[in-house]
Amino acid sequence: MTSTATVAATRGPEPAELLRRLRQRVTGAGDPVTHVEHLPARPGVSAPWPSWTPDPLREAFAARGVTTPWRHQVAAAELAYAGQHVVLATGTGSGKSLAYQLPTLATLLRDPRATALYLAPTKALAADQLRTLTELGLDGIHPASYDGDTPHAEREWIRRFSRFVLTNPDMLHHGILPAHASWASFLRRLAYVIVDECHAYRGVFGSHVAHVLRRLRRQAARYRSAPVFILASATAGDPATTASRLTGLPVEEVVDDASPRGELTFVLWEPPLLPPESPPATATEAADQSASAATADTPREAPIRRSALSETADLLPQEMAAGGRTWALTSILIQTMTANGCTLE
Repeated sequence: MTSTATVAATRGPEPAELLRRLRQRVTGAGDPVTHVEHLPARPGVSAPWPSWTPDPLREAFAARGVTTPWRHQVAAAELAYAGQHVVLATGTGSGKSLAYQLPTLATLLRDPRATALYLAPTKALAADQLRTLTELGLDGIHPASYDGDTPHAEREWIRRFSRFVLTNPDMLHHGILPAHASWASFLRRLAYVIVDECHAYRGVFGSHVAHVLRRLRRQAARYRSAPVFILASATAGDPATTASRLTGLPVEEVVDDASPRGELTFVLWEPPLLPPESPPATATEAADQSASAATADTPREAPIRRSALSETADLLPQEMAAGGRTWALTSILIQTMTANGCTLE
């Protein structure tokens, strides 16, 4: 099993210069760089606002600096507004939020009785979306967060007056669906269900969420509504299939990212093999060696690579000392950031 370390730098040396400097610092035989991939810069492709966009909504987006949407945002919005379930799977920072806000808010402004439900895997993400919706300042929407920390004194008001409720699958399962009679007015007028970061719902947890969404659809049908599902993901490999399995519905996908992107260089860096019987330099390397020995058929002969964490810990300080701007991500750090609602948007 090969371990890799990833080093990113911004506003520092050019990628080629950074790579040259990193290679110079390597001691021992062999080149740790196994592959280099260059992606050229990509210009953004905009599209006109859909004809059904209300002027107040267009003005609210313009006040936040969005004067023209990207083509993929309009493509997803048009499908949703036409009543088609859709999943948008484009890159980080491509503006997926606007793609589902546009049709949802346009419908809520056009129909003063319509409602929308937003589901996020973390409270922090829902709070960020609530802040955006509140800053848009649209009349009559009354966006509100409904989760375990919502004071009981506010819950009745949210059920009666909020038309854009932001929550999570757990609260939908425990707090909303069992009390569907109290949510009858909201469910009867439910126009959209937004499932953000839908790639987070996988494995056993994903199967649970899929059943919760089917319960939601069943209760909505009980009150004679059939909401459109809009899903967003930055990392789904097969977004249409993933979204369809999650919702139990046919889903169209939008995957052509029209947002601008700077030039990118990806480097696969392979840490070196450790000498046989060499003592670990760090606790991380000790753990790696123990794990390798426990799973190898011939522990004493199995080659062990240096920990990617140790390799990165050596490379980054040296580059920082040379004036480069660096950022290291490990799988554990990414999981921690995601659990705390941090995203790379």
